[in-house]
Amino acid sequence: MENKAYFYVLKCADKSFYGGYTTEPNRRLKEHNQGTGAKYTRHRTPVQMIHLEAFETKSEAMKAEAAFKKLTRTAKCQYLKNTKSEQLP
Repeated sequence: MENKAYFYVLKCADKSFYGGYTTEPNRRLKEHNQGTGAKYTRHRTPVQMIHLEAFETKSEAMKAEAAFKKLTRTAKCQYLKNTKSEQLP
């Protein structure tokens, strides 16, 4: 089994974005929707995973998350439009 790390973006019920990283995207999405994920998403359910990028290391995924979180909303939308997203494994 591959040990990939993923950077993901959720679209929350209030239309805000949440970026994170994980090694198990399906499990993480389920946690967010059950209210046991991040504090930010707890009261913004349901959430949809709208972007998923695979990386070879956790460090690379964390760097992608940090860079995404520094962007303005407009820049985040542009990033999501211009970057290819993977399907959930």
